[in-house]
Formats: sequence, structure tokens, C-alpha cells
Amino acid sequence: MRAVIFDMDGLMFDTERVFVAAWDYAGEKIGIGRAGYMTLKTLGLNRKESLEVWRQEFGDGYDPEALRIYTKQYLADYYENNRVPVKRGLYVLLDYLREKGYRLAVASSSPRWEVEQHLRDAGVFEYFEVVVCGDMIERSKPEPDIYLAACEQLGMPPRECYALEDSRNGLISAHRAGCMPIMVPDLWQPDEEARQISAGIFEDLEKVKEYLEGLENYRAAKRSF
Repeated sequence: MRAVIFDMDGLMFDTERVFVAAWDYAGEKIGIGRAGYMTLKTLGLNRKESLEVWRQEFGDGYDPEALRIYTKQYLADYYENNRVPVKRGLYVLLDYLREKGYRLAVASSSPRWEVEQHLRDAGVFEYFEVVVCGDMIERSKPEPDIYLAACEQLGMPPRECYALEDSRNGLISAHRAGCMPIMVPDLWQPDEEARQISAGIFEDLEKVKEYLEGLENYRAAKRSF
């Protein structure tokens, strides 16, 4: 395995809980009530696919443009007064992967401007040589397109790439692409399918680092015999 592809929301940054609060706020503003639960329904989806899920949930009973405006208003205020919430172990894992020579990419369903802003705000943009976002591909997770695009831009076969994910859609996307999924749960907890297709399920990114380090030490020990 020579590359690691990272999801972003809920994996590198604790942004999914921020979205729960944003959609609670926006939902109340437009008269549909606290709608933060829609975060779970749209995990791993790009904007186009998310809008379809909202349409299925509310039909014509809400104004998507008003939702977008109030959501953006809440997020702008939040990030003006708060740093992007970084998940435990991110810096430790990134430093380890760079030291060991792994090629690194991001495959996030969020739009490019948002992904790049969060990466830069957290000081990790320079770790990644490839960034593929939801507005750069046609089909959203759980389709494999975003991971196939990341692998292609890295110039790596999927079978040599780990994929770090927190959502069901993301895990299935990576698996369908031929990558090796590793799960770090956030809002969504793994089901039996997630356990079957994941190389491991770990409580945080620091545990992922320990797992990869253990594999490296094992291989080194085998080579010494």
C-alpha cells in the first residue's frame, strides 16, 4: 500500500456536527423545524445528491434556496468565530504518512472552495498532492467515481490505496473503486456491511497511525529473517 486517500467531513474535521447545528438553525428559520437530522441522511453525498434527498424528505414543503442562505449564514458566522474543529490524531497521522513516503489525496463530497478552505485553515493543505471534490465529478458516493478520480490523479492503482472514511456511502464508494477502506466512525456507526468491507475500524486517526505503524513493523521484521 503506497497511498492514503482521506475523506474530509467527519473524518479529518468535526464539521458534521457543525452542519447539524446549521441545519437545525436553517430549518427553524424556514418553517420546517430542526432539520439537523438530515446530516445523517446525506453523509457522503455531494450537493446535487443531497438536494434530491431533501426533496424526498420534504417535497415542495420547503424552500431550498432559503435553506441554503440560512445555512451559509450560520456557517459563515461559526467559522468567523471558531477554527475548523480538527479530529483527534490528524496531525500525528499526516506527519507519520509523510515521513513514510505515502502519497496523499483528499476525496470529499463537499465543494472545492469549502474543502480547500478547511484544509488551509487547519494548516494541512500542503500534505496533499491531489484534492478531488464533489463538484468535480458527476456521480456522488456511494458510486466509486471520486475514488477512481483520486487514484487516477495520483497515478496509483486503487488496490495500493487506503481510503479513510466515516460514512456508509464513503466506505462503499472506496470499496467499489477497489481501494482498501479503513473506518473511523463519527455520527454514523458501522453496520455489518461496513465491518465486512473495512480493513479496520478505529476510534480516531491516532489509532489508524498505530495500526499502519504496526503493519510496517511487522513487514520489517519479516524482511529481517
